Amino acid sequence: MPSLEGLAVEAPSALAEEATLAALLRCCVREVAGPRGLVWPAPPYLLLRVAGTLLRVRAHGGAALRFEGPPERLADGAWQVLTTEELIGLAESELGGPEAGHNGEFAGQVRASRAAVAAILTARGSAVPPADPWLASEQALVYGHPFHPSPKARGGAGWLRYAPEAHAEFPVRLLGVRADLVAQDGDTSALDAMGDAPAGYRLLPAHPWQLDLLGPAFGAELVDLGPGPVVQPTSSVRTVYAPEAEVCLKFSLDVRITNCVRKNAWYELAGAVELTRRLEPIFRDVSARHPATRWLPEPGYRSATLGPRLLEGLGVIVRQSPWAVCSPGVTPTLAAALALDAPALDPRAWWRAYVRVVALPVLELYFTHGVVLEPHLQNVLVGLDTTGLPAQAVFRDLEGAKLVEGRHDLGGLHPDVAGALTYDSERGWARVVYCLLVNHLTEIAATLAGPDDALLRALWRIARDQLARQAGELGRPLPLSDLLAGAPLPAKANLGVRWARAADRAAGYVPIANPLA
Repeated sequence: MPSLEGLAVEAPSALAEEATLAALLRCCVREVAGPRGLVWPAPPYLLLRVAGTLLRVRAHGGAALRFEGPPERLADGAWQVLTTEELIGLAESELGGPEAGHNGEFAGQVRASRAAVAAILTARGSAVPPADPWLASEQALVYGHPFHPSPKARGGAGWLRYAPEAHAEFPVRLLGVRADLVAQDGDTSALDAMGDAPAGYRLLPAHPWQLDLLGPAFGAELVDLGPGPVVQPTSSVRTVYAPEAEVCLKFSLDVRITNCVRKNAWYELAGAVELTRRLEPIFRDVSARHPATRWLPEPGYRSATLGPRLLEGLGVIVRQSPWAVCSPGVTPTLAAALALDAPALDPRAWWRAYVRVVALPVLELYFTHGVVLEPHLQNVLVGLDTTGLPAQAVFRDLEGAKLVEGRHDLGGLHPDVAGALTYDSERGWARVVYCLLVNHLTEIAATLAGPDDALLRALWRIARDQLARQAGELGRPLPLSDLLAGAPLPAKANLGVRWARAADRAAGYVPIANPLA
């Protein structure tokens, strides 16, 4: 992945090409060549074969696959620099056999992602970053998911003016919903504090891009009250921070961002509030055992009962601000931003603290309480103390949080809400392991170690020791014992799900080597 320091040196188009090629190549290593046994270490290179063509690239970082220098392909007996267009063609040839059919959207999605990165880099060059260090970390993800073939492809038009990576800020639009048509649950008082609604109406903030896409009809039931407070987008694009209200707002956009069409389905609106109620005592218990643990409740939602499309399209979820849960002197920082730049501290001590605050409560929640978190890099904020050491971990986004089937009484809930809140134990464990180890800790460890393979191995020994101690405290549950014994890790198959044009929930996993072994 190109470094942020290089932004002023290389042209946006060149950086976008470099990042796009690297992401697609990682996907080919993990999902295409790897499962076929067509990846070989040949230090300092990694060799792989895709559609019969031999490729090589200098790599380090273990499963994180950090590349140095341009990838190359063997052609006519000589190594030649590989391009994104060439790799797209190889991937299509490998994936699109007669039995699989041809995906006519795939190449366009990769190219759109590359164009989006170039546009973001250009806009970022003249934009002013936020003074808030937490928001600056949220807006640092220029290149997106390192193992996704089109990490910055976004549906809809006009997205750049709302892009967190371009340091966007904008006023929300305030709507008035006739009081008898309001749909809501939980504590929504933060929304009422954002402006004034006419008599007989309730206030409903909306994302301006959301309104452009929805095109709702205004009239007596729904009125446009104009611009409201200025907000700033976080890494997920559709969730914004409203500093005046000191809350985050999660909107529906109904556009595809990476794998998912991002909207608040009606059962997710209800589920967020239901999970907040259920998780409050559980997190209180976990925090007693792991005092560095924090989470962001989603205490309420509001929408309008103007038909299914507007009920979901105008739905907004209130989420607590990370500044409200971190202790004084602790700065919340997006974990994905920490994966970009290593802290200038003792990496072993920093990593030991990091694993303690991030990993241990996730395992406690799963095994003791039957709660599945999605602790991937964009769902975890790490609270850094005044010396830069990890002091707290803040877990967020209840859409990805689930309850293990059979461990909780969901009687009385609508079947669709209950279904959206649960995973069976096998699926839940795979999600925990993928998000925590493959998506998260693997990337942080690779950043800390850099090209030093000996340091990388030392970091994983530290992690293993901590997880082994916790396994003992938890009674050595079999899934965790298997993990410590070296069972392969499940890596989410983003290339596969994009090629299949399937929903994100249909994504499968491919096995990769376990660094804890």
